[in-house]
Amino acid sequence: MTYVVVEPCVNCRYTDCALVCPVEAFHLDDDMLVINPETCIDCDACVPECPVEAVFAEASVPAEWSQYTQINADRALSGLPTITARLDSLCE
Repeated sequence: MTYVVVEPCVNCRYTDCALVCPVEAFHLDDDMLVINPETCIDCDACVPECPVEAVFAEASVPAEWSQYTQINADRALSGLPTITARLDSLCE
């Protein structure tokens, strides 16, 4: 199982969750963060750090956001840069 970033992150993109990731599984997209399913170690460290509650365990992604599992995989594996530093949120 992996973790997935969903709709509340779109056009917001807080980076608090990425800063606690021990394996740098988060990737920076133009309008959100995504998690690389091949890198994620299912440690759960990112979930409580997301101020907009946009990170879910893959098995717990709400049905209305189920497409984000594939979106995270596709975008993370497309060569987007990993994110390891705090950036200003897009919605502040």
